[in-house]
Amino acid sequence: MKNDERDRKVSASKSVLIVIGIILVAFNLRPSLTAVGPLVSSICADLGISNGLAGLITTLPLMAFAVLSPLAPKIGQRVSNEVTILLGLLVLLLGILIRSAGLISTMFIGTACVGLGIAICNVLLPGIVKQRFPNKVGLMTSLYSTSMSVVAAFASGVSIPLARGLGLGWQKALLVWGTLAVVAALCWIPQLLNRRKLEDHRQSHMSHGSLWRSTIAWQVTCFMGLQSFLFYCTIAWLPDILTHGGFSDSTAGWLLFLVQLAGLPATFVTPTLAGRLTDQRLIVVVLGILYFGGMLGILFGGSIGMVSLYTVLVGLGQGSTISLALAFLGLRTASAKQAAELSGMAQSIGYVLAAIGPVLIGVLYDSIHSWTVPIVILLVVIVLMFLAGLGAGCNKYVLAGEHTPVVGKDQDSRY
Repeated sequence: MKNDERDRKVSASKSVLIVIGIILVAFNLRPSLTAVGPLVSSICADLGISNGLAGLITTLPLMAFAVLSPLAPKIGQRVSNEVTILLGLLVLLLGILIRSAGLISTMFIGTACVGLGIAICNVLLPGIVKQRFPNKVGLMTSLYSTSMSVVAAFASGVSIPLARGLGLGWQKALLVWGTLAVVAALCWIPQLLNRRKLEDHRQSHMSHGSLWRSTIAWQVTCFMGLQSFLFYCTIAWLPDILTHGGFSDSTAGWLLFLVQLAGLPATFVTPTLAGRLTDQRLIVVVLGILYFGGMLGILFGGSIGMVSLYTVLVGLGQGSTISLALAFLGLRTASAKQAAELSGMAQSIGYVLAAIGPVLIGVLYDSIHSWTVPIVILLVVIVLMFLAGLGAGCNKYVLAGEHTPVVGKDQDSRY
């Protein structure tokens, strides 16, 4: 009895440590990117670069995500996901240090390293969740995706106060986020001690094949990619759409903040609910209606009260779809290896669309000088995302021959 109790305590301690580790890694997935936007004008003035060249500061990480995402699972298979995530955190820290050196060359080299480090952690974290908590994928996805979103919003909000209010300047204001990478790396080290035991644990009855030939994998990938397209287009262009509709710059900025704020509770609730259901198609239907209704309302405009309601609906749609896409990476796979591979596939294509989307919409607006057609395109993308989500929400595994997964009964995993 004493041995059993001791084993339970050890297992509980390990569970707490990995949960803390996952959350701390998630803290690093966005702030070093979202902190840059408010400081772009200061960076341009200090380095003497054009706005066009400054656009690469936000585009480079997305390109790094797209290129490295398919490779990260292969690295993880060679040296373990745990070791690879630690390497990703160290590359991220190196990128933050280089970026803050204050030269044009170091700005872009450092930014590329930041993108590479985040890409590694982005892709492998769903695999870690699937490996350590196979019966709590929804709940754990809720925790880390919400953590990621909260710190991302916080970073964008405190960039100017850090740079100007505290007099740190843009270099030290960006350097601050390296402390998160240091803390996460130190707290992640204990996971390296447990990696061999976890790697040796394999699920039986595993079928083999290429995810690129799996219909479910492509549906998950399309859902991930299209929600990324919508998210980055909205973040980039919603303020301009609203000012074109008669709102002030200040009001448009607050409405964009409202979009992000409304998405936070949805980011947490959606994966938790998804993990408790046998399939997630009903969730997809509800999210599709909310998202489509909000974007349709923005197309037609209205009073500040009505537009605020529409932006809340868009925020609920955005927060829910990104966290549901991350949850699908675990719910539609039978092992941590599959989850990492599906994550690499989905995020690679997803971030290509994320990089293309804002540019495409911007070029279209410049050509026709109207936001009607671009918003209609976003509405069409929402419908396509909804259709992909109906397939991704089916209670099936990605590879043909896999047993249908049993979900909806979240239980504690055992070490």
